[in-house]
Amino acid sequence: MLNLLGPLSVSIPVQRSLTIGSKQQPSSMAENALEHTSEPSDNSSIEQVQLTVPITDDPTLPVLTFRMWVLGTLSCVLLSFLNQFFWYRRESLSISSISAQIAVVPMGHLMASSITNRIFFQGKRWEFTLNPGPFNIKEHVLITIFANSGAGSVYAIHIVSAVKIFYQKKLTFFVALFVVLTTQVLGFGWAGIFRRYLVEPASMWWPGNLVQVSLFRALHEKERRPTGGMTRNQFFLIAFICSFAYYVFPGYLFTMLTSLSWVCWTFPHSVLAQQLGSGLSGLGLGAVGLDWSTIASYLGSPLASPWFATANIGVGYVFIMYILTPITYWLNIYKAKAFPIFSSGLYASSGHKYNISSIIDSKFHLDIEAYERIGPLYLSTFFSMAYGVGFATLAATVVHVFLFHGSEVWKLSKSAFKERKMDVHMRLMSNYKQVPESWFVCILCANIVTAIFVCEYYNEQLQLQWWGVLLACAIALFFTLPIGIIAATTNQAPGLNIITEYIMGYLYPGRPVANICFKVYGYISMGQALTFLSDFKLGHYMKIPPRTMFMAQVVGTVLAALVYLGTAWWLMETIPNICETALLPPDSPWTCPSDRVFYSASVIWGLIGPRRIFGDLGTYSGVNWFFLTGAIAPLLVWIAHKAFPRHEWIRLINMPILIGSTGMMPFATAVNYTSWIIVGFFSSFVIYRYRRNWWQRHNYVLSGALDAGLAFMGVLLYLCLGSKNVSLNWWGENLDGCPLASCPTEKGVIVAGCPAF
Repeated sequence: MLNLLGPLSVSIPVQRSLTIGSKQQPSSMAENALEHTSEPSDNSSIEQVQLTVPITDDPTLPVLTFRMWVLGTLSCVLLSFLNQFFWYRRESLSISSISAQIAVVPMGHLMASSITNRIFFQGKRWEFTLNPGPFNIKEHVLITIFANSGAGSVYAIHIVSAVKIFYQKKLTFFVALFVVLTTQVLGFGWAGIFRRYLVEPASMWWPGNLVQVSLFRALHEKERRPTGGMTRNQFFLIAFICSFAYYVFPGYLFTMLTSLSWVCWTFPHSVLAQQLGSGLSGLGLGAVGLDWSTIASYLGSPLASPWFATANIGVGYVFIMYILTPITYWLNIYKAKAFPIFSSGLYASSGHKYNISSIIDSKFHLDIEAYERIGPLYLSTFFSMAYGVGFATLAATVVHVFLFHGSEVWKLSKSAFKERKMDVHMRLMSNYKQVPESWFVCILCANIVTAIFVCEYYNEQLQLQWWGVLLACAIALFFTLPIGIIAATTNQAPGLNIITEYIMGYLYPGRPVANICFKVYGYISMGQALTFLSDFKLGHYMKIPPRTMFMAQVVGTVLAALVYLGTAWWLMETIPNICETALLPPDSPWTCPSDRVFYSASVIWGLIGPRRIFGDLGTYSGVNWFFLTGAIAPLLVWIAHKAFPRHEWIRLINMPILIGSTGMMPFATAVNYTSWIIVGFFSSFVIYRYRRNWWQRHNYVLSGALDAGLAFMGVLLYLCLGSKNVSLNWWGENLDGCPLASCPTEKGVIVAGCPAF
């Protein structure tokens, strides 16, 4: 599947913190609760918010409790570890904070009923208790904010993997730590600057948060067990146990369940059939995975995707994967038949892997003479198509938002800047002390200064100059507000990775690490800002004190960064040949698909440079026409919608989603998409339409349970068996069963293990 929201003292008052966590009897709390309500005219102008978000607040509820710190820290650490642990695996599962959001409920109630309610230092300023009463919804929200910090990936880890594993160059832990911390925390600065425009106005409603608000209310409302049914917590526990037990089969005993490609079994000696049928190395025709990690690895849980989005992704996937890619391949465009049809590898004209180390000089720059001698770099059909689709998606997003949401965004922008009308949620939040903007500015300045110092002092490792850091920050600063408005109102947020790669590739070619560092500082700092803003809006809806929210976000972000880097470093040091597919056993899960794509991008954009790939000196200059195609596609839909206004289904055609459907490929594979689309169809269309009550009660709970069960069994299998290299060595471990899917079909191209044509 991705926070911040004055002028008082720079420290959180101790007295207030201790009062929040102090012991109160439930009856006392009920009597003293200042529960505010509002008139209907005072409510949010957004109908979805009116129907979902409560318009009351109880400021006496304790928030900074012992339970919150224990469960929040535990959730953050566990999610950070598990997400990084699975990130290097073939099926890299991203475990969302919904798992923690549901799992901590029984633990919170257990702590509330079992921990001593003794008051320490009673009657003194430092009075506190470990158990201030029943587990409440505000504690739960703050725990989830902690979990959110560990739920998303730390993008800067890709830099560590690329330099240490693929380039095999020096990168010390100290330098890696500072790059990870600065890129993760830098977004606080942009979020703090723009929070008054992207969080406080009712028009900036961040629709994605309404799912979590609904889940919070469901988990904290008193629920009676239906006759012949189960409560949500009971359903979660049963689903969790089933997921935990089942994953022993695709995770260890019968790993072929990860990708069942029956076409390959039917035609074991046909290259064409295996190119079509392979779920891991081909087009995945008919391939399916009976493994939740296969289904939810890259696109997130299909149970959380509305049918509208699932349908657009399905149509786009079919068109790109089964029409555009085969035509390009069989017409042999860009010598396509000399390379695999689906691969993130980099190739020479002979069809063999490109020897990247031979074009790097002693200073870790591009050796132009060696590159011209060896020849240009080639991409597989789908990899080149993926960049074209990326170009088209960027253009389509801009045009689509302008045509379908332009007037809306303009009105909302004026509302954010000029109309300071206070709705009920802003009025209730005004009772709490706000976070001074100076806090955010201090964090921003400290991060920029630290980033410049590290990049300059350790330039031999990072290659990025001081002006590159400032330029990346300028790009992030420029785009945060407009993209933030789009994300907060339309739930669409175009990324900056292609723009940043392109800019740095032209300004500073021949330096791969400089390019990826620039991309991370420019792209992820803005992405982190949007994440922080979104979380702050969640706190805004749930009436969490802003300073408490700020503290949880800072601590959670720093803690998550440390755990992510520590886990990645541990895996790189303990797993032999991690990410090196040529040296790993065929059944090894440690193939690092996303890191290999990141490395390939660093070679394309950073080492060789866009001019020698997509520019006037490059082989793939024609791919730039995708920009024009992407710009025209939403225009055609808009014209059709205007011409046939009664056909509302036309407006449901969302070209940015449809064109960008395969944006997670090629590190995601065909079997990930086919399985995701099938499950999404049954969940968001069949069950939602014909079993609405079941879907409403159990759909999101089931998603979290499947995530959590798989995660814990996956780690258990690795610690008990995988780390000791215990394997079964039988045919059920033969993933995919399509050894010929990666073979070239060009006459005269000879590759080991492939038939000659």
